[in-house]
Amino acid sequence: METEHRVHIGDSQSLTELDTDAVDLVVTSPPYPMIEMWDDLFGSLDPEIEDHLTAGRGRDAFEAMHATLDSVWASLRRVLVDGGIACINIGDATRSLDGSFRRYQNHSRIASAFDALGFEPLPSILWRKPTNSAAKFMGSGMVPPNAYPTLEHEHILVFRNGESQRSFEPNADRRYGAAYFWEERNRWFSDLWTDITGRSQQLTGEESRERSGAFPLVIPYRLICMYSVYGDTVLDPFWGTGTTTLAAMAAGRNSVGKELDAEFQSAFDQRIEAVSQLTDEIVGRRLTAHESFVDERRADGKPLEYRAENYEFPVMTGQEQQIRFYRVDEIERKTWGYQVSHTPLGADWRAETLFEPEQKSK
Repeated sequence: METEHRVHIGDSQSLTELDTDAVDLVVTSPPYPMIEMWDDLFGSLDPEIEDHLTAGRGRDAFEAMHATLDSVWASLRRVLVDGGIACINIGDATRSLDGSFRRYQNHSRIASAFDALGFEPLPSILWRKPTNSAAKFMGSGMVPPNAYPTLEHEHILVFRNGESQRSFEPNADRRYGAAYFWEERNRWFSDLWTDITGRSQQLTGEESRERSGAFPLVIPYRLICMYSVYGDTVLDPFWGTGTTTLAAMAAGRNSVGKELDAEFQSAFDQRIEAVSQLTDEIVGRRLTAHESFVDERRADGKPLEYRAENYEFPVMTGQEQQIRFYRVDEIERKTWGYQVSHTPLGADWRAETLFEPEQKSK
């Protein structure tokens, strides 16, 4: 199996490089309005934003920043297939302007924008951000009433493009091969994720590092597994450090990214050197976790009734029987992006060192 991964440099407000119905899934984390690190970026897209901030007009700045994102969301309506899913990772912001402290609800503003465009809102997800801060509040310290909770979660907003779900041919191999385990389904499709442990990010240049809004790799990888099948194309219109592309490579999907800052692509060329090892680790952890689940069921006298057709382990349901995992063999740099060769993981996967023993114990 081969996958293709393309990156277009330019303003994400325009997705003219993509044809209608060109992508099957959108997974992205845009710049967060009213977070100071993104002020310059939003100001470059609309000079009035800087004027609003300077004058302390927080509500006007908030709305103007979101107006720059609205055009991107409108473009998704065209390039996303009917029934395709859009997953938007976003955090709210807290900020003081002109002596007034308040919360700016980015998640609700984006949800309203998608709803107005005709997307169908689906149940969303909250995930707990790891934090090193010992302070769980902001404001006046130990005396009431002017202290405020620290925002320690972000939202993954989920939308469907159109009223109907995607349709597939009966018993489509690429769909059933991309199945997830029963126990993964129960954990992934919870509306609260508390098992996100952090992010891995490799960048060159202090400026790029400061401007990066990369989110933990496990988030796009999980969303790609949840909402796409083998052969699908995943779009990230705010590509950044390429985390969504890395996840698509590891998950055996195609991808397209759009990024305003060309410097990020050179940094990504260094990140992809570890994709093969990263994919083996991700797949190894999933398989090892499934083995533990099987052992626990057996210990409780509840053995699993079905067997995976491609591997020597049982599964919980018939829908998991065709499950198939892939390894990354080779990544070739092309003028248009990256071509990745994948091979199926064999039934003797235990004999293959997917990741080191010391990593298994973590």
